[in-house]
Amino acid sequence: MKELTQEEWKEQLERDENAEILDVRTQEEVEEGYIPNAKNIDIYKGQGFVEEIQKLDKSKNYYVYCRSGARSAQACTFMDQMGFKNTYNLIGGFSNWTGPKSE
Repeated sequence: MKELTQEEWKEQLERDENAEILDVRTQEEVEEGYIPNAKNIDIYKGQGFVEEIQKLDKSKNYYVYCRSGARSAQACTFMDQMGFKNTYNLIGGFSNWTGPKSE
C-alpha cells in the first residue's frame, strides 16, 4: 500500500491507464456522493467484502478510499496480503476530496 495525498492521487490517477477506483464505504455514505467511476465494496460486509475483493483483477492498480482514510488503509493492507501488487490509499478520504464528485 502506498499513501497518496489528494493531489498525488488526482495526478497519478489521470496518468494510470490500468487504474480502478474502489470505494469501501457503506451504501448510505455512497448516496451522499462519490468519486466518479468508483466501484463500491463495503468493508463492513465482512465475508461479503472478502468474496467481492477475491473477484477483482489483481493486475490492476487500485485507488481505494473511504470517508477519512482509515477503512481504506485497512482494505489496502488486506488486499496487499491477498496478492494485489498496487494499492493506493487516499489520505483524508472522501471528506477532504476536492476533485470531481457524483451524487
